[in-house]
Amino acid sequence: MRHTIIFDLDGTLLYTLEDLKDAVNYALRTKGLAEHTLEEMRQFFGNGIRYAFRQAVPELPEAEIDELVSHFKAYYGEHSMDNTMPYEGILPLMQTLAEQGYRMAIVSNKLDEAVKALAEHFFGDYVKVAIGNRADIRRKPAPDMVFATLEELGVPKEDAVYIGDSEVDLATARNSGLPCITVLWGFREKAFLLEEGADCFAERPEEIPEILQGIS
Repeated sequence: MRHTIIFDLDGTLLYTLEDLKDAVNYALRTKGLAEHTLEEMRQFFGNGIRYAFRQAVPELPEAEIDELVSHFKAYYGEHSMDNTMPYEGILPLMQTLAEQGYRMAIVSNKLDEAVKALAEHFFGDYVKVAIGNRADIRRKPAPDMVFATLEELGVPKEDAVYIGDSEVDLATARNSGLPCITVLWGFREKAFLLEEGADCFAERPEEIPEILQGIS
């Protein structure tokens, strides 16, 4: 049985989509660009903010993407908790896992400062390590964030399970050599996740402790 859980953040622990949408659309407005809907944003996110802007405005040169990212950071830093909240059942899940002796951490392609702020605000009693996108570490699906987390926790990968909601999370788990539980309340549909190779699903947070018991 494994005793360490590495969670993705957006779409797995937190519903963040409305605040992400608002920040992206704010940045787009600064350059007079067309805004995008909530459902469009759902498909854009999972691989970092630059990737999201590249999906939103694929024709823009990199220098203008840099400007959009800068505007996004400024806005999101002030508004990252306007509508963001844990998914229903997540806080009880974390309490249960803590009581059962699990160590918990977060790795995310969200900006590192936002990951740490959100983790502390919502999960400060439960999450021991939170790592986001920063210059000195490759973002997911590279395994670097996972390995850095395991090193900081002082545990081997053989003791860890990865939990996420997207194809990026599936690839991250594979690249890290970890089993993956894929949640179905996040940013992707089950049919798509099956095509991406997902084979272990949780439809509700309360299912996760039992699923973990079956992972060796």
